[in-house]
Amino acid sequence: MKDDGTMFEVRNLSSAYGQSEVLHGIDLAVKPGEIVALVGRNGMGKSTLMKSLIGVMPARSGQIVVDGTDVTALAPHQRVACGLAYVPQGRQIFGTMTVKENIETGLVVTGKREIPREIFDLFPILAEFEGRRGGNLSGGQQQQLAIARALASDPKVLLLDEPTEGIQPSIIKDIARLLRDIRSIRNLCIVVCEQVLSFVLDIADRIFVMEGGRIVHTDSREHVDEAAIARFLAV
Repeated sequence: MKDDGTMFEVRNLSSAYGQSEVLHGIDLAVKPGEIVALVGRNGMGKSTLMKSLIGVMPARSGQIVVDGTDVTALAPHQRVACGLAYVPQGRQIFGTMTVKENIETGLVVTGKREIPREIFDLFPILAEFEGRRGGNLSGGQQQQLAIARALASDPKVLLLDEPTEGIQPSIIKDIARLLRDIRSIRNLCIVVCEQVLSFVLDIADRIFVMEGGRIVHTDSREHVDEAAIARFLAV
């Protein structure tokens, strides 16, 4: 970890589809126990940034550093072993596998066999439905399962892409509370890409607005300019 306490750092990151550069010089530094949110309209680069951070999309230039380790050149599974965990948009759980089996896939990089008790304490509904197939869960329960699977890899940094997508408003509040609980128990970094501003304001210590593949506006929770952020999100 850096001297200033930074656990996760993105330095001047650029990525491209072929010749077309879609991320332009992204800088981000996150401390343990901090939740940051990246907001912006569709097509502004949020999901592309997430894919670049986890290694699905290669970086053209710049660095991605987890707890002092440069992971920029590593494959996705190697980044997970270094402490990055990713909950993709649409959740992508294994529908035919049980809840327990889904979570166990996250254990692979840790060498553990048993799901830590703490995970079921955080997600009591998953403990109750341990033997149920993932595909038979509701959208909110599948989102909890995707987060639990990511936590099973014992990450230092948790990346979530549009965690509220397709989830009813009452459950969105539960997801927000859950992320705050995870932060306080694990003291990890959480980076969320999101469009639902109420959810972002509920969880984020800092908010970064993306437009055209760049970070164009930053606010802290204490000094948040809700109207300015809403203008960026307006179509």
